[in-house]
Amino acid sequence: MTIMTEINPYEIFQKECPELAERFNNLVEVQRSLKGLDPKTKQLINIAIQTSTKNSRGVKFHAIMAYQAGATKDEIIGAVVMNLHLTGLVIVLECLPAALEGVEEATKMKSKIPMSRSAAKKPKPAKKPVKR
Repeated sequence: MTIMTEINPYEIFQKECPELAERFNNLVEVQRSLKGLDPKTKQLINIAIQTSTKNSRGVKFHAIMAYQAGATKDEIIGAVVMNLHLTGLVIVLECLPAALEGVEEATKMKSKIPMSRSAAKKPKPAKKPVKR
């Protein structure tokens, strides 16, 4: 009997298509930097989108990031179940456990994961004080 470890499809994508993965990461970073929505709201929207596309792995990933951005467990659950009238009960039932796994994992993590699929950004240098 062979025990399979969980495969991370995004790591496979990065390995097999490095140039495309890099460009995709750049697109994600540009989207993330758009003004108008705070990081928590962006992650809750991502959870709703991932639910609507039946991507439970994406739901879990964004649930972790939403929780780290300040979302509550109830807000994360709400982002999943708001799809009930659009995608039906089966999809919500498929994605809700993934969201709860993400919340549980986020509460156990000692350090935050980067809000990016790419490496964590270097801190910006401190601004010089303005003399008056």
